[in-house]
Amino acid sequence: MSGLIRNSAHGPGRACLAFSKDGHYAFTGGYDMLARIWKLEEGTTHEPETADEAQDPVTCVAATDDCWLASSEDTVVRRYSKDSNRFDGALTAAAGVAVRYISIDPKGRKVAVASDELFVKVVDMEDILKVNRLEGYTSGVRSATWHPSGTLLATCTCDGKIVIWNMAPDQPVIEKTLEGIIPVVIDSKSSEFTHDCSVVWHTSGDHFYVATKGHEIISISRKDWTKQSTFSEKNVSGSVTALAISSNGVYLASASQSRVNVWSTQTRRMIVSQNGNAGSTITQIAFSPRENLIIWTDTDGYFSRWQKPIGDELPDPVKPAISTNASATIPIIRSAGLDIFGTDDGHVFGARDDTRDLELDDDMLEVDDGWIVDDTDGLHARETAVHEKDGFVKEMVSITKAQSSFQPGSTPMDNKKRYLAYNMIGVIEVTDQESHHIVNVEFFDRSARKGYHFTDNFKYDIGYLGERGAVLACPPENEHTAEVVFKPYSTWKTNDWTYVLSRKGSRCLGVAAGGLPLASSSRDGADNELQGYGHVVIATSENDLTFLSGTGRERRIMALGGDFVTMVAGPEWVFVVHRAGSTTIDGSQNLSYTIINFDDFSVRQRDILPVPKGHTLKWIGLTDLGAPAMYDTTGCVHVLTRYRIPHHASWARVMDTNLLERRQGKDESYWPVGITESNLMCLILKGRQEHPAFPRPLIQELPMRMPFRRDVPQEEKVERELLQVQTLLDSLDEELTTDDIVAREKAMDREFIMLIQAACKVNNVPRAIELTKLLHHTASFDAAIKIAEFYHLVGLKEKIAFIKADREETEDRLIVARNKRRRWLKPAPPVRQLAQTSTSSSSRFDPLGDNRPPPVIERPGMARVTVPVIEKTRFSSLAPPTHTPEQYTWDDDTVMPESPPSTESKRKRVDLEESFPSSDIASMPPPKQKANPFARKAGQDNSKNPFARRAEVNKTIQKSESFFEKVDAAESDIGSRKRTLASAKGKEKKDGPKQATLFGMLPKADKTSRTTKKSSVETSSDNQADSQLTDVTMLDADAMDTVETQEDSQNPSSGDWEETQLVDESLISSS
Repeated sequence: MSGLIRNSAHGPGRACLAFSKDGHYAFTGGYDMLARIWKLEEGTTHEPETADEAQDPVTCVAATDDCWLASSEDTVVRRYSKDSNRFDGALTAAAGVAVRYISIDPKGRKVAVASDELFVKVVDMEDILKVNRLEGYTSGVRSATWHPSGTLLATCTCDGKIVIWNMAPDQPVIEKTLEGIIPVVIDSKSSEFTHDCSVVWHTSGDHFYVATKGHEIISISRKDWTKQSTFSEKNVSGSVTALAISSNGVYLASASQSRVNVWSTQTRRMIVSQNGNAGSTITQIAFSPRENLIIWTDTDGYFSRWQKPIGDELPDPVKPAISTNASATIPIIRSAGLDIFGTDDGHVFGARDDTRDLELDDDMLEVDDGWIVDDTDGLHARETAVHEKDGFVKEMVSITKAQSSFQPGSTPMDNKKRYLAYNMIGVIEVTDQESHHIVNVEFFDRSARKGYHFTDNFKYDIGYLGERGAVLACPPENEHTAEVVFKPYSTWKTNDWTYVLSRKGSRCLGVAAGGLPLASSSRDGADNELQGYGHVVIATSENDLTFLSGTGRERRIMALGGDFVTMVAGPEWVFVVHRAGSTTIDGSQNLSYTIINFDDFSVRQRDILPVPKGHTLKWIGLTDLGAPAMYDTTGCVHVLTRYRIPHHASWARVMDTNLLERRQGKDESYWPVGITESNLMCLILKGRQEHPAFPRPLIQELPMRMPFRRDVPQEEKVERELLQVQTLLDSLDEELTTDDIVAREKAMDREFIMLIQAACKVNNVPRAIELTKLLHHTASFDAAIKIAEFYHLVGLKEKIAFIKADREETEDRLIVARNKRRRWLKPAPPVRQLAQTSTSSSSRFDPLGDNRPPPVIERPGMARVTVPVIEKTRFSSLAPPTHTPEQYTWDDDTVMPESPPSTESKRKRVDLEESFPSSDIASMPPPKQKANPFARKAGQDNSKNPFARRAEVNKTIQKSESFFEKVDAAESDIGSRKRTLASAKGKEKKDGPKQATLFGMLPKADKTSRTTKKSSVETSSDNQADSQLTDVTMLDADAMDTVETQEDSQNPSSGDWEETQLVDESLISSS
C-alpha cells in the first residue's frame, strides 16, 4: 500500500467529484463555486484547470465519453468539452431551485437531473429538448443512479424514500418504492444533507448497496427488492457518508466520517482502511476505472488520492474477477488437473470457448477458495448449485458473523476521543495525543470520590469503573506485553498495582471490578481501606478468567467454556457473557451467561442469554437493586430475577423502547447507562449516531413500563412493583423485612384494594378473590370485606373472611420466605471421611471393603449406669446384644466379676451398644412367659438323642411307655425343681442369685451369691440327670432356666442385687 496524496482543491463546504471514462482525469466541484480538472498522472505540484462559470456552489459533476457536466445551486447544469474547462453551454436548468445531483446513463445518451423540484428530469444529451419528467414525489430528490443496463433508475428523496423507475417504456413507470431505509433529511443546511445517500448498483445488476439510517451498509436484491446482506465490522462505526464500487464489482468502498474502509463484496468483510483529513467528513468517493486508486473529497475542501489501496496479494480492483456475487459468475478455464465434473481436458464442462473466458491465476484462486457470501442481515445459509448447461459453477457457503467482545459503556475512537467506561458511578475519557493518551476519570458523586487525570504512555484501550476502584488494560505492542492496572479509590497512590500477561501475544478482552458500595459513613479513605478493595476479574485471549483480590493477590485462573463477550461485576459475583459454541446459520449468536461467586468460585447461575435471532447484545449492567440487566438491538430491556437463588433465575422484560411515546415520529436511539427504580438512565442518540460524542451529553431518564399487550396501566404498575419487592426480599439474609419493603407492600395493598373495588363493581367475583390473595397485611383484608359488603356480595365477603382467617392461622409469610432462603443457600454437608486402611501405604484402599460400624454418636442421656438398682417389678428387660454372642454357664467364673466394671470397660460397652440400631433394643419388658416343660436341661449333653431309651442291660424288650406317662414324669420333675428354686429365692434374696440374659450374658454379682447359685444349679443338674433319657425336650434348656434382666438405674445407697424370676404359678401350685 502506497501513501496518501492530499490537495486543497476547494474552500470549506461540501465537495463532489467524478472520474473521466478513461480514468486519466478527475473532476471536482466545491462550495467555492469552482470546478477543477485534475490530471491524475501528475504529482502533487500539478496545478489543475478551473471552470468558474457557476454562480453558486457546485453540487455535482459527471463525465461521459465526449464531455463532462457540472450542476450548481444556481439551477443550471453546464456542459464542458472532454477533459478541458471549455464551456459548451447549459444543458438544462431547474425552475428557480438548486440542482442536487446529475447522473449519466451507461450508454452516455441520457442524463437524470435531480433537484428540489418534485420531479426528476431525464434529458436526452443529443436532443436537450427531449425531456422525460418523472413525477410523483412528495419532496425534493437528493440523488439518482442508473442500473448497469440502463433500464432502471434509482432515486433517493429527502423524505427517506428510494424510488425505482422502469426506464424501458417510452413513458417511465415506478417499479418499486422502498421506505424506512435511508434517513429523512429535509433541511438542506444540516450536516447530514452533505452525505452522499445515493444507491450503488453492483456491476452484475442483481442488487444495489445503500447506507441505512441505522449506520449500516446493506444490499437490496433486484429480484424481490428485499434486504440480502449487511456489512459489519467491530472497528467500523458511525454514519456512512459515501459509497463507491470498483469497476469489476469485487470491492466496495465506504466512508465513515473521515475514514475510508474497503470491503470485499464476496465476504462482506473489511479488507483495509485509511484515515483521511481528521475532523472532516468525506462527502463523495470513487474507484478509478483504470488503476488501483481511490479518490475522495471532504467538507474541508480537500481532494485526496489513495494510491494502491488494494494489496498485491489480493485480486486487482480493475481486472475482471472470476465471481463477484452469488448469482453472477464468469466462466473460467482451469490450467491443469481434472475439473469437478470428471473431465480431463482442463475446461469446465459446457463452457463457452470465447474471448470472455479468463485464466485462473494464483491471486484468484487464493481469494475464491471458500469465500463467504452474506445473507439477510448477517443471517447466512449454505447453498450449492451447479449449472451444467452453461458451464457455470455457483457455490455459497456462509455462517453468522459472531459478535465480538466489548466492554460495557465503551465507544470507539472518534476524532481522537473515546469513552473507556460510562456507568452510574462515573466516566473514563481518553484523548489521543499521537504519542500518548490523556486519561480523565470523573465521578458523578464527587462527595464520595474525587476525579483525577493522568498521562497514559501505554495507550489503554479497556476500562472499568467499579465500586472500589478503576481497572485499565493496554494491548500488547512489539516487545511490550499486555498489562492490567488497578487504581483503588484511596488516598495512597502506592496502592496501585499492575498485573502482567506474561505470555507473548496474549491480550486482555475484558475487565471488571466488584465490591461493596460505599456506605454513607465510609466517606474517608481510612474506612474504605478497612473495608477492602473488592475483587478484580480479567478475561484474556487464553480463554480463561483470572480472579485477583483488590490488593493484587492472584487467587484463581478459571477456564472459560467458550468465547468471551463481555462481563459486569456485582458486590458478591461476576456476571460473564460468553459463547459456548459457534453461531447458528439462522442468525442466533448463541450467547450464554454465568454468575460466579467471588468467595468460593462456585457457579450460582448458568443459562442462555435471551438475544433474538438476527440481533446482538448492546449492553449489560446492574440495576440499583443489584440485579443483572441487558439491552439488545431490538430495543428491549430485560432484568434477571431470583438471581441469588441457584437455578431459579429468569429474565423479565421490563421495557421496550420502541413503544415510547417520545420516539414516535423521531429518528433516535438510546445508549443505556444504568437502571434506577423504574427509570432507564441513558443517553439519547440522534439520527444515525451509534455512540455518544463529545462534549459529554447529559444522562436522560426514561420511564420503564412493562410491555404488556393489554393497556391497563394500574395492573402494569402493580406487577412492576411486585417484581421490585420480590427482588428486595431475595436480597435479604436473616432479616424478615425492611422499612422500605413494608412501605412498598402497603402501597401495593392500596392498589390491590382499588382493583378489588373495580372487580366488585362489575361483579367479577373470581378476580376479586384472586386479588385478595395477593394482599400482604391483615388490615387490608378488612378494607376488602367492607368493599364486598358495600356491593352486597355476601358470598365474596365470607370468602374474604375465610382467606383472612387462614392467613392468620398459617405461619407468617415472611418467616416462610426466610426459611426458603435458608434452604436455598444452605451449604452442602461435608463428605464422610473414609477409614484409614490397615495395610501398607503402598496398597490401594478399597472404600467398599470398609465394614466398620458408623461413627459413634454421643448420647449422654442414654448411657448405662455403673451399678444397677433393685428392680421391684416382676418383669425384666432385654439386655443389649453383642457382636459375638457367647454361651456362658453358671460354672464360668469370668461371667461374674468380683468388682464393678471399670470406667473404660463401661465406655467400650456403651459404644458397642450404640453401634447397633435402636430398633434392636426394646425399652419395655417382655410379656409374661410360661416355662416350657419340654425344654432341654442345663448341663445336659446335647449330642445325645433326647428320645433314646435308658440303657438297661437286663430289661427285656417290650413296648415303650406311653407319651402321657413321660409327660407326667417331666412335669413332676419340673415342679420339684421349681419349688426348690422358689425356696432358695426366699432365703437368698439379698444375696443376689444370678440369672442369665437373653443372649447368654449374666449380670454382675458378688462372690457369695455366685457360690450359692452354683450349688443350686449343681443340685438341679443332678436331679435332671436321673430322668434325662425319659424326658421329651423341645427347646434348649437355657430358655427355661435363664431369665433376662436389664440394668436401668443406679442406687447409690445400696450395692445389693435383686433379680426378677419368672415362675409359672400354675406349676408351683400343682407341685
